[in-house]
Amino acid sequence: MKRPAHATRGRYAPPVPRRTLDVTSADGSRLYAEVHGPEGAPAVVLSHGWTCSTAFWAPVVRELADTHKVVVYDQRGHGRSPAVPPAGHSTRALADDLVAVLEQSLAPGERAVVGGHSMGGMTIMAAAERPELRARAAAALLCSTGCADLAAESRVFPLPSPGGRRLAHRLLLGSRAPLGPVSPVARWALRYATMGGGSSAEQIEACARIVHACPTDVRARWGMVLYHLQLTRGVSRLEVPTAVLAGTADRLTPFVHARRLASVLPRCEGLTELPGLGHMTPVEAPDAVAGRLRELVRDHLATAPSSRDERPAGRQKKEKAA
Repeated sequence: MKRPAHATRGRYAPPVPRRTLDVTSADGSRLYAEVHGPEGAPAVVLSHGWTCSTAFWAPVVRELADTHKVVVYDQRGHGRSPAVPPAGHSTRALADDLVAVLEQSLAPGERAVVGGHSMGGMTIMAAAERPELRARAAAALLCSTGCADLAAESRVFPLPSPGGRRLAHRLLLGSRAPLGPVSPVARWALRYATMGGGSSAEQIEACARIVHACPTDVRARWGMVLYHLQLTRGVSRLEVPTAVLAGTADRLTPFVHARRLASVLPRCEGLTELPGLGHMTPVEAPDAVAGRLRELVRDHLATAPSSRDERPAGRQKKEKAA
């Protein structure tokens, strides 16, 4: 019997949403979205990464939904969002989809803290210059992500030269090889590539089920978007207060990416360093991720500052979380 595409019990099992939405993007693509938590509470909108789904945010949603309205959605081709033609895979499409979710899940005039993990963080960067994002986003959190040079700086294949790493990671990102069932070997490979050494068996199993459920063509097409990624301009134009969070043992987007983002963001709200954690921070450290989102809500949404100039541009602080 085929295993479900997510954990079905415990902290990593997706909670039942208060309601679901069928969001329509700019090109007509449909997106599956969920709304958790009480209507009228401070809103948080979360965007998942490559090969994942709404289920990836389950432990963070569980942390926040008692006191926050939490919106999660499946990126096109992932989870319950239908696949799209090859031309529909681009950073522009990611930005279109995020804007559509914000416009169709929030009430008129409602603002939210937006959070993105990996490709979800790139989604926020891609939408940086969209007026809809600037109108709707009170603040942002970028988790375990980067804006450029992913293939050359990744350490899944720790080859000595950038050219060698670029080639090896291009083959990884563009691969259409089936991942097969979630076996002990598959769990080991996923933990090595994406998680810290201290990850629990429950965390590894939850991530493996989600990643293995991603269709092969979807994985490969978005993988090539990541290979060609160039969003440095987007980061420099992301004018909402933005915090960065990353694990120091991340092989897919090594910590150098987090430092680079913090140095380029116009209104950096701090770099949170998670020692020994890998790429899957919302699963490996949901308390830290949810806590940072709560802080951004407290500082930029609940209090509704009247002017973006109330906080000095480029402010950075370095934080550590266990």
